[in-house]
Amino acid sequence: MTYPGYYGEVDPDRPAVVMGTAGTVVTYGLLDQRSNRLARLLRHAGLRKGDRLAVLMENNPRFLEITWAALRSGLYITPVNRHLTPAEVAYIVDDCGASALVVSAALGPVATALAPDTLARIPVRLAVDGPVAGFDRYEDAIDVWSPERLADELSGAYLFYSSGTTGRPKGVVQPLPAACPAERQPRVLALAKLYGYRDGMRYLSPAPMYHAAPLGASVSVQRYGGTVVVMERFDPADALRLIERHRITHSQWVPTMFVRMLRLDDDERLGPDLSSHESATHAAAPCPVEVKRQMIEWWGPIIYEYYSGTELSGSTYITSEQWLAHPGSVGRPTSGKVHIIGDDGGELPAGEVGTVYFAGGSPFQYHNDPQKTAEAYLPGGLSTMGDMGYVDADGWLYLTDRKAHTIVSGGVNIYPREAEDVLLGHPAVADVAVFGVPDHDMGERVNAAVQPAPGARPGPDLEQELIAFCRARLAAFKCPRSVDFVDELPRLPTGKLAKRLLQQYWQ
Repeated sequence: MTYPGYYGEVDPDRPAVVMGTAGTVVTYGLLDQRSNRLARLLRHAGLRKGDRLAVLMENNPRFLEITWAALRSGLYITPVNRHLTPAEVAYIVDDCGASALVVSAALGPVATALAPDTLARIPVRLAVDGPVAGFDRYEDAIDVWSPERLADELSGAYLFYSSGTTGRPKGVVQPLPAACPAERQPRVLALAKLYGYRDGMRYLSPAPMYHAAPLGASVSVQRYGGTVVVMERFDPADALRLIERHRITHSQWVPTMFVRMLRLDDDERLGPDLSSHESATHAAAPCPVEVKRQMIEWWGPIIYEYYSGTELSGSTYITSEQWLAHPGSVGRPTSGKVHIIGDDGGELPAGEVGTVYFAGGSPFQYHNDPQKTAEAYLPGGLSTMGDMGYVDADGWLYLTDRKAHTIVSGGVNIYPREAEDVLLGHPAVADVAVFGVPDHDMGERVNAAVQPAPGARPGPDLEQELIAFCRARLAAFKCPRSVDFVDELPRLPTGKLAKRLLQQYWQ
C-alpha cells in the first residue's frame, strides 16, 4: 500500500479509473503523470502548503488526477457540489479562499455565471474537456509541465463542505498530514482489516465524487493499487450489471440506493452475477432496519456499515453478523470513545437518547466559523457531529436523528427517523420525509411528505392508510398527523434529505 506514484512506475498500464458508461480508462501511468504535471503548474503559479484548490465537475475521468495533484503538493482540495447554483458555488469558492479552480466544460455555464469578483480573486482557472470563457484549457495548461514528481512532495488534505441539509454549508478543516504522500497512513492501512482492501481490488463508486465518502474511498483504493469503476450517475440496474462486467470486489452505497435496487424486477435484480462481490460498505444516512435485513438476505453477510462524518471526530463499525445480533445499530467505536450527553451537559446512562459525542478523535474546526466550532466541543475535548442517539448496555451505538431535525411537540422530543423508517416499508411509498410544522397548541406537530411509488394513488384515502400504518407500529405521538404528497423530495445525490427545503410544503 502506497500511492499512484509507485504504481505509475512499477505497473503503468494497470487501470486506475474506468468510467462505467463511457468505458474511458485512465491507467496508473497516466494518473501519475497528469497529477504531477498539475502539481507542478500549481506550484509554479505560487500555490504553497495549505492553499486551496476547488473542483467543480461531474463524475469525470480527470477528477481523481486533480485530487491527487492536491494530495501530493500539500494543498487542500475542495470538491464543490455540481448541483449548486452559481451563487451557492461562489459562496464555497469564496469561503474556502480558493487560489485555483478547475471546472468541466459540462459545468461551464455555472462557472461563467460566477460573480466577476469571485473569478478575479482566483489566479488559476482551468477548464477540462473544452473551452470555458475566462478559463484556460486544462489539457494545454498541464502538458507543458514535466511528468516527474515534485522533489519535495507534501501531503495535502480535503476541505469538504457539509451538504447544507439544515443551513448554509460549512467547511471542515483537518490538519495537514505530517507524513509525505508516499508514506503509509494508519487510517488507510486499517481498511485492509475492516473491509478487506488489497492490491488489485476492483471498487465500484456509484455516488458523486464531490462527496467525502466516495472520493475518500476512491483515493484509498488507489493507495492499494486498485481499480475504481466510476458511475457517471447512479442507476440501480446499471450498478448490478457493472458488478458483473468488471468483477467488482468492493463497493460503497447509501441506503436510498439499496431501496432502489431492491425494488427492481426479478430479472434485473437477480440476473447479474454478483459472485465476485466481497465487501459492500454503506454510510452517509440511516438505513431502515428492514431494508438492510433484505440486503443481507440478498447479498449475504458482506455488508459493512460505519458511522462517521466529514469532521472525522470519531467513527464506529459493524459487520453483517454483528448487525443481525443488534439490528439498527451502527456499531462500536473504531476511532474515539462514544459518550451520550444530555441537554444539561451530563452523561446519560445506557438506553437514554442524547447528543452523540466522541472523545479522542481527530481535531477539526469549521472554516471561518469559530462559534460553530466552539458549539461542537465540550470541556475536556469531547466533540459532536450533531447526531442524536443512545448506546445499549453492551456499548453498541444506535442513532435516532440529527439534532437539528428533532421535533419538539408539547415538550416531548420526537425523532423523525423512526416514522420515516416505518413509512418507507409501505409499498405505496417511494420516499418519505418526516418533519415538524408549526402548531399553535403543541409548538410543533408531526408532518410527512411522501413521494408515492409508481402506481400508487395519492389522496385522502392513502393519507389515512399511511397514518394508520405508522400508528400500528409506533406510538401515536411519533406518527404524522398529516401527509403531503409530492412529485419528488429534495434528496441530495449523496442520499441525504435537504430538510431545510421542506418548508416549501407548509409555508
